[in-house]
Amino acid sequence: MAQFSEFAEPAPEQLLADLLEPLLEDFGYWFDKAADLLQNHRLEFISEQEQAHILSRVRTAQQEVQTAKTLFALSGKRVGIDAQAMLPWHNLLMECQALGMRYRQSQRQS
Repeated sequence: MAQFSEFAEPAPEQLLADLLEPLLEDFGYWFDKAADLLQNHRLEFISEQEQAHILSRVRTAQQEVQTAKTLFALSGKRVGIDAQAMLPWHNLLMECQALGMRYRQSQRQS
């Protein structure tokens, strides 16, 4: 029987690196975009205090993601992150995405 090595199950360490590394990069990228929006544009549809609070949350998430990336790299890409720990990042990104869409919509109407 022929063996298909390209269909072999990847080693757990490789699977972890293949999934987690790009995910952390994506979180970092989108949090950077959200921070730029919140820092450099006034969102007229929310209060200044709310905008500052969301920016503070984004900056905290940026630090958390950077810490996770550093620990992942220092572990030789062998330490994962519990999905429940990433859920707040995901929720914050969804909140920022909604703000970004609303901001772009308000700019088109102006």
